[in-house]
Amino acid sequence: MDQQLNTPASEPVSRRGVLRAATVSAAAVGAAGLLAGPATAAPGASGAQAQGRRRVPVDRISIQLYTLRDQLAIDLPGSLDALRRIGYRRVEHAGFVGRTAAQFRAALDDAGLRSTSGHVGIPQPFDAATWEQALADANVVGCKKIVHPYFGRDAAGQPIRDPAVYRALARDLNKAGRLAERAGLDFGYHNHQLEFVPLTGGSTGFDILSSQTDPRLVHFELDLYWTWRGAHDPVDVIRANRGRIRQVHVKDLDVEAGFADLGDGVIDFGRIFAHEREAGIEEYIVERDDAGTAPRSPADALDTARVGFDYLASLRY
Repeated sequence: MDQQLNTPASEPVSRRGVLRAATVSAAAVGAAGLLAGPATAAPGASGAQAQGRRRVPVDRISIQLYTLRDQLAIDLPGSLDALRRIGYRRVEHAGFVGRTAAQFRAALDDAGLRSTSGHVGIPQPFDAATWEQALADANVVGCKKIVHPYFGRDAAGQPIRDPAVYRALARDLNKAGRLAERAGLDFGYHNHQLEFVPLTGGSTGFDILSSQTDPRLVHFELDLYWTWRGAHDPVDVIRANRGRIRQVHVKDLDVEAGFADLGDGVIDFGRIFAHEREAGIEEYIVERDDAGTAPRSPADALDTARVGFDYLASLRY
């Protein structure tokens, strides 16, 4: 069963549901064209890593635990221990796997892991008391960052086209960021492809969010896969948002525009990471949305985690 995320729509939306919708959306914006774009390599080329002097700092490699959601539900302590043995020291949570914040923190401590970041949707309509409780939980878990994970579809499941909706979201993000700052947390926004769908009037949701949120209160967690699926080059997004891309979801794209383990797809991550200082990247977060779902088994997500860590740790650019 899909884990579901809080959304501004009247009903929750699963990430797998987002993927199904993305297939249609990507076709509309030309997914086939993006595979040949300047920031991609030939199939398999992301695994054939160019040798350079720069590398991803190992202590900044993390993993979004949504990648392992089914395996965590089966065996939380064992799965966290496995991540630690792979080499991870930090993770990004997506809920507490049926535990309280304190219980989840205890499980992380036992495994020698830190949840430096977490995905928590801001209340819609915005409610300060509810959000402050989420911030309190984030501090219990030990997070330094808290990230809004999803936006972009209306109550009918269609991409939002009204710029006023994104302007309203930007105001709410500023409110959430201000409260997060008071709680000692950095607040970020995670994109999918929907923020890059053209709005009535010609702009995009991402344009509005980047221009109408306060850079001191809201940073971006750029999902590299979903940015490509939105037919945008992550390097261009970085150049337009210098210093605001503090986190990246490192997720590979296969030749059919589906998910792939890092290095097995077409994205040239080294080319993107060459702009890490310009971006302000502080965390490189491995993710694959379907890592443990059929036809794969839940335990296969641990293989994805291992491949992702090894890929980032060995990448030179």
